[in-house]
Amino acid sequence: MDGKVAAVLGVGPGLGTAIARRFAREGYAVALMARREESVADVRREIENAGGTALSVSTDATDPASVETAFGRVRGAIGDPEVFVYNAGAFQMGGILEIDPETFDECFRANCAGAFYASQHVLPAMAEAGRGTVLLTGASASLRGSARFSALAVGKFGLRALAQSMAREFGPRGVHVAHVVIDGQIQTPRAREMSPDREDHTMLSPDAIAETYWQLHSQELTAWTLELDLRPSVESF
Repeated sequence: MDGKVAAVLGVGPGLGTAIARRFAREGYAVALMARREESVADVRREIENAGGTALSVSTDATDPASVETAFGRVRGAIGDPEVFVYNAGAFQMGGILEIDPETFDECFRANCAGAFYASQHVLPAMAEAGRGTVLLTGASASLRGSARFSALAVGKFGLRALAQSMAREFGPRGVHVAHVVIDGQIQTPRAREMSPDREDHTMLSPDAIAETYWQLHSQELTAWTLELDLRPSVESF
């Protein structure tokens, strides 16, 4: 493993960007992985202007070939990731009889299978080095399959199962795997635009979540967290 490299797959204007910033502040070279490189241009410039290293990598998490190519770029440019965060996802609300099979499959690949594809490209170097962190972003749907949420819940349930299996297999080899249940709406520009009168404290702060991800990575190996949930103080649960 080549040093302090963090890869974030699913860098959007909310949590993914906040996670990238947080690890960059600690001196990590950050791979900004998203479908379109232009969508991460701002955070890349921000990190580089602060003296850090950031690599924009076009990646379709639902396509194993795209994922393989993307991680080849990451390794060649900045090295093997010591930290991998899977933050990609897809959501389509609809009843069981309403969602077409193609949409259901696409959601599953984005919410779960993409994390499997990506993990196959980061785990070997982590296991060889005897250290590494894999953080998987879950949701309320990881624990509860609500009506009209099957296309989200099935993938998020699967992501949680993947985290458990991966932790049991690779934890003894020095790789810390954690699943984070995000229970509530994250404050993003789009969420703010849709609910302009909503008070800030009723939504999850991306920076606060990113701080928790950093803390998970920093945990001493005698006291690792496998799963935790995060929600605003006013969120009912």
